[in-house]
Amino acid sequence: MSDRSEKLTRWAAQAEKELKGRTPDSLTWNTLEGIAVKPLYSEEDLQGLEHLGTMPGLAPFVRGPRATMYAGRPWTIRQYAGFSTAEESNAFYRKALAAGQQGVSVAFDLATHRGYDSDHPRVEGDVGKAGVAIDSVEDMKILFDGIPLDKVSVSMTMNGAVIPILANFIVTGEEQGVDRKLLSGTIQNDILKEFMVRNTYIFPPEASMRIVADIIEYTAAEMPKFNSISISGYHMQEAGANLVQELAFTLADGREYVRAAIARGLDVDRFAPRLSFFFAIGMNLFMEAAKLRAARLLWSRVMEEFEPKKPQSFMLRTHCQTSGWSLAEQDPYNNIVRTAYEAMAAVLGGTQSLHTNSFDEAIALPTEFSARIARNTQLILQHETGVTKVVDPLAGSYYVESLTAGLAEKAWALIEEVEAMGGMTKAVIEGLPKRLIEEAATRRQAAIDRGDEVIVGVNKYRLENEDELDILDIDNRAVREAQIARIEKTRRQRDPKKWEETIAALKDVARSGKGNILEAAVEAARARATLGEISDALREAFGDHSAVPKVVRKVYGTAYEGEPEYENLVQRLEDFSKNLGETPKLLVAKLGQDGHDRGAKIIASAFGDIGFDVVAGPLFQTPDEAAELAVRSKVHVVGMSSLAAGHKTLAPQLVEALKAKGADNIIVVVGGVVPRQDYRFLLDHGVAAVFGPGTNVLDAARAVLDLLEGKRRNV
Repeated sequence: MSDRSEKLTRWAAQAEKELKGRTPDSLTWNTLEGIAVKPLYSEEDLQGLEHLGTMPGLAPFVRGPRATMYAGRPWTIRQYAGFSTAEESNAFYRKALAAGQQGVSVAFDLATHRGYDSDHPRVEGDVGKAGVAIDSVEDMKILFDGIPLDKVSVSMTMNGAVIPILANFIVTGEEQGVDRKLLSGTIQNDILKEFMVRNTYIFPPEASMRIVADIIEYTAAEMPKFNSISISGYHMQEAGANLVQELAFTLADGREYVRAAIARGLDVDRFAPRLSFFFAIGMNLFMEAAKLRAARLLWSRVMEEFEPKKPQSFMLRTHCQTSGWSLAEQDPYNNIVRTAYEAMAAVLGGTQSLHTNSFDEAIALPTEFSARIARNTQLILQHETGVTKVVDPLAGSYYVESLTAGLAEKAWALIEEVEAMGGMTKAVIEGLPKRLIEEAATRRQAAIDRGDEVIVGVNKYRLENEDELDILDIDNRAVREAQIARIEKTRRQRDPKKWEETIAALKDVARSGKGNILEAAVEAARARATLGEISDALREAFGDHSAVPKVVRKVYGTAYEGEPEYENLVQRLEDFSKNLGETPKLLVAKLGQDGHDRGAKIIASAFGDIGFDVVAGPLFQTPDEAAELAVRSKVHVVGMSSLAAGHKTLAPQLVEALKAKGADNIIVVVGGVVPRQDYRFLLDHGVAAVFGPGTNVLDAARAVLDLLEGKRRNV
């Protein structure tokens, strides 16, 4: 027996004594990713790991894309923000830059994401609510007023309306006196993940991929300092993906975009160094750090297929953002701690830039107070912890290196599964990633509801009484009126002939397949075509994409098999159904332009397993359309899911629409990101119950059954 083996044997014996007869194996943690995490790692776990012994700045870049990493230059503090109007957002950015922020990251409102001008009737409840409203170059000029675009890099999270937004940005730079060659930053431009999770798409997948390729082509030629795409796993994790899924699907998306650009005739070394990535950082600290290391390892492997000559083409560079999903409404100051740990994980993993969430973002846009704490979290990390002094401090850790290899192995297997289907576009069309992510999300929710996964302050150590937070409340109506006034002014002052010519040229490029769509859109933006007009021109050529909602089954219920609490609820529903003479029917409705559907899908799946007859409504409905579907489907309850702050506009309109159709007997409930301050308003406007963030699904089902039994009704 070797000395190492003898030591492990002695340790196991000692551990068994401390565990009073249980073996150390009983401490193994089986993660959501299917990785068995042992209680102890040793040199034995490093045997055969091929990535060991590599150096930072050198392929395969496991230890970081730059040789000196933070010892030479710290990561960029890039806080993501956007507030109602361009004026307010501009003021916020300027203050943040003066206080130590090192780049601008723009959050757009949902109307903008979906390619609608603020005056469109479908976006009444969405304008300015979850980000800044941008309708034309005039808004974009205000947004960056006093911010030198040749010196400050700008990240823009935009996918659906990526063409008009990037066109407006380029023209804004021009009119600020900055040549497009000097513009630096990133446009997300990652449409494949929109079809999987976030759903802020506009056009069908094939047309959307053409847009991606056109942007890569244009920026490679005209904007050498600008990243043409940020391939995003962030929204996958936020939608419920485990870390293996986030890693695999993100890199598979990246491979698809590279293929699309090469098919366009572009040389790989011309654009690959400007590709960037975007990952979420959750609470599994060491695994998140290992994930970033594994991502760099696997991307280097992916790029070997394309035979680039430049080392930079093999290099994965990434922005990270701490998890929004891990933020809790309950005991919200805990979120400051969560964000700090997640930020540490991102830094230990070697991110190139970082956004830290504010503690109040579980329920609203951040206040100036909470945003300062979030920004200072990074400043403290950079200046007070010593974490910037050493390159890749986790290198050589038995645990982290083993995790890095384990994640890489599992993610590569899933990447190969996607390849066998014909690549990511085909996998997305067939629905594989979406289904796997929704199953993972539902499985995790069941674990939280059961108490198997502890969330401090939510399902354990909960406060008896919660203090109300001061939150940022956006006057949606005032923002919309101001935006409409500016749109009307822009349309009055532009040259109608020039506008008509550029829009016609854009339509021709889109229809014919000849020419570059972004190039044509820049001309249209210069002529003051609005975001909605540019989007409509492309809609005319490509059509709108409309997804058919599908709900996973037998995931939530399976996790609860044999649990008395669950079985009693199922039996209670069965008894009620017999008395009613039918199974109670629930419509899960998504209103407005909010495409985040994790909560809605979990509710639909779990309620279906409990025994409700569930109708999963399509995304982006108006209140009248949802009411029409509810009446046509003969539902007993409408559950409106809200994550983007439109509930005060949309929920009362839904109640009134049902009344107008003679269906005021249908119960309306609201769930999602709803501040407690808004509960009374909703209840006073006909909503029967409100289920805020962190609500146990079984508790929600019991409450809905109470309503059906007549214990409470909407008023």
